[in-house]
Amino acid sequence: MGVIDINNMLSMNRFSAVSLFAGAGGLDLGFKNKGFNILWANDIDKDACETHSIWSDAKVVQGDIGKISFDDIPKSDIVLGGFPCQGFSLAGPRKIDDKRNKLYRYFVKLVGINNPYAFVAENVKGILTLGGGNVIEAIIEDFSQKGYNVYPKLVNASDYGVPQDRWRVIMVGFRKDLHVNEFEMPEANEYKVKLQDVLKNIPEPSYKDICHASYSSRFMSRNRKRNWDQVSYTIPAMAKQVPLHPSSPDMVKEGEDKWRFGDNDKTRRLSWQECAAIQTFPHNMNFVGNLTSKYKQIGNAVPVKLAEVIASTVNDILNTHIHIENTKKILEMK
Repeated sequence: MGVIDINNMLSMNRFSAVSLFAGAGGLDLGFKNKGFNILWANDIDKDACETHSIWSDAKVVQGDIGKISFDDIPKSDIVLGGFPCQGFSLAGPRKIDDKRNKLYRYFVKLVGINNPYAFVAENVKGILTLGGGNVIEAIIEDFSQKGYNVYPKLVNASDYGVPQDRWRVIMVGFRKDLHVNEFEMPEANEYKVKLQDVLKNIPEPSYKDICHASYSSRFMSRNRKRNWDQVSYTIPAMAKQVPLHPSSPDMVKEGEDKWRFGDNDKTRRLSWQECAAIQTFPHNMNFVGNLTSKYKQIGNAVPVKLAEVIASTVNDILNTHIHIENTKKILEMK
């Protein structure tokens, strides 16, 4: 037997990642900021892929994941992504072969083939109750069959440095041979970052950077304005549903599911730059595409600051448990 390099076996790791359904890369950027090496990313949206390529060193592949050979996706320590869940049948959530679930199946397939230490998936909070809870149980079982323990956590991004009420489910899975028996998010920050904290230094936007579409009955069905000393409502992907800027007059409730604007002409939606700041993207980050596309990329993203918290937590867990497993191997070699 050759000489055992104990220091190398017990060293801290810089983990690699690949990303499916990456979009503009909010989740990826958060992991990159915390030391992960993003090797490869994919999304079907051309503008989002070009945006990702601007800040990322990863190989970004635009196209339908169903038409990409998994042999071309590099092995990695972790797989990232937010798989869609629209195709899950309420009547039969175990029908994973439903063609509408193909995107989910590709995520599971890649995890099974590449056998990473862990994966992180983000989804809407409704996935916890879809089908009376049967869907999330089916998802956990599918990953369990691939050799992973899965821990879904409902989190509000405003608890972790994001000036926005944004409830999402973070599913973190660890390979069973690492013996990770739990995953907990850190305690919520005592101070909640407010709109004034992130918008105060942003110049007044130009007309072309704000959505000026008419306000639909859906938009007017509830209050859409938060004040400077509050966190924002959720930043959506649809431009015409974007909340109002805090300088707008307060909305006035007229009845059930019916509101109107205050009595002046200063009402406006948040610009795409302001939405990006609320999603905690870096200042002056460039988004490719027209106005609708920019809003879509920003609203679909995982807030970068939330992604950083998840990345740090996963990194600590992996290093701890890999250290333990390597220690066991060293002891077995002696």
